Amino acid sequence: MKTLGVIGGIGPESTIDYYKQLIAMYRERKPGGHYPQFVINSIDLQKGIDFLEANDLPGMADFLVAEIEKLPKAGAEFGIIAANTPHIVFDELKARLPTQFISIVEAAADYARSTRLKRLALFGTRYTMQADFYQKVFRRTGIDLIVPDLKDQDYIHEKYFGELVPGVFLPETREKLLAIVDRMKTSAGIEGVLLAGTELALILRGESHNGVALLDTGKIHCQAAVTEMLK
Repeated sequence: MKTLGVIGGIGPESTIDYYKQLIAMYRERKPGGHYPQFVINSIDLQKGIDFLEANDLPGMADFLVAEIEKLPKAGAEFGIIAANTPHIVFDELKARLPTQFISIVEAAADYARSTRLKRLALFGTRYTMQADFYQKVFRRTGIDLIVPDLKDQDYIHEKYFGELVPGVFLPETREKLLAIVDRMKTSAGIEGVLLAGTELALILRGESHNGVALLDTGKIHCQAAVTEMLK
């Protein structure tokens, strides 16, 4: 078994979910009572937000590299960043990473291709929805990614950091998020929603809503990590 290194804490609630899913998926594929070995470096979410708010992507990359470099020293043989938004600088990180890292975007694209869905809504933080790092990868798959309108982007972003990251999951927020899904199904013909914010899957549980697939990028990322663990 290869030892996994995880950059977590961005945010903490989804890192807890990663921890549980990695263990459950490993034990499902490797029965016999054993558990997977991995290390987590839980970093300061606010530092990352500050870099993004200042549009300081080189600073963001430097911050992540410094934290990633701690993982091999703890025994990690490969790694993941347990969040979507930091992948905004993933291309810049590649040449500087001390070990192999599995991209959540690439893993999500591979999974989405296997579903044969062609039109997906992209939900995430404002940074993710308004950047092109998801669009660039998905363009190669032939899948169209459609972002919500600006008003709905603002709502998703505000609820993401105001409620979901601190661990507050309200029924009325879930209902309004699903209302955005319904509107986009009608107006844009979406077949699925890419939950490209790992906390979103904590409030939008389930495989689908009104015939629209809900693709949990955190779960997909964990599956790719466990596959690599077992190589």
